[in-house]
Amino acid sequence: MSSPGCGVDGSEQSRSVGSKANKRRLILAVKYAAITLKFSIIFFLLLVFYADSAIRNQTNSLVFSDANDVPVHRVALLLGTAPYQSHGGRNPFFSHRIDAAVALFNAGKVEFILASGDNRHVSYNEPVAMRNELIRRGVPAERIVLDYAGFRTLDSIIRTREVFGQERFVVISQRFHIERALYIAENAGMQAVGFRARDVDGQAMMRVQVREYLARVKALADVHLFRASPRFLGDPIPIE
Repeated sequence: MSSPGCGVDGSEQSRSVGSKANKRRLILAVKYAAITLKFSIIFFLLLVFYADSAIRNQTNSLVFSDANDVPVHRVALLLGTAPYQSHGGRNPFFSHRIDAAVALFNAGKVEFILASGDNRHVSYNEPVAMRNELIRRGVPAERIVLDYAGFRTLDSIIRTREVFGQERFVVISQRFHIERALYIAENAGMQAVGFRARDVDGQAMMRVQVREYLARVKALADVHLFRASPRFLGDPIPIE
């Protein structure tokens, strides 16, 4: 007959063995999680590199820096952005895009400017802000057409054809943005080229570049996997 002391010792030994087994399982789980995380990061970085290279290589020769070199087109698509920065002050990306649009129009390279941007809130209207600035800079109001449903780059590009009837046009924005826009246009069967606005120096450009890497991955997914469509289409609006 075993003594009470022996029973206690056996229970403690059992708990000790179980504790060691749990520790081993925990260590293995952490190792597997670390390996999974490592390979996930590597896969994601490779995906980012592939998306960036694919878009850049396909569109590099279609982007112009000098207005005089841009082939004559009927319409320029001016891609919108916020006219003001969140902390106040004019958004230099917006200002440089307006500069580029005015330069292209004054060079006689386009007849109309299609200003496409976000107007999802009553208090936020990119197309109207672009129109007002273009008019202030001397572009006739009758040569400016507004697209109020350019909520994202894909929407602006696809709507240029499906709503505004343009298969061939010039895209105006910063180079990083133009390349992605042209990639979407090319894969949708449109003939577009780009006229680059000046880039912005400093931290603002660095933040935008980081976002752009992610946007390029999404663009590839939208084009090749999801076959994404604009949020809104609507009735045709001829540019004339």
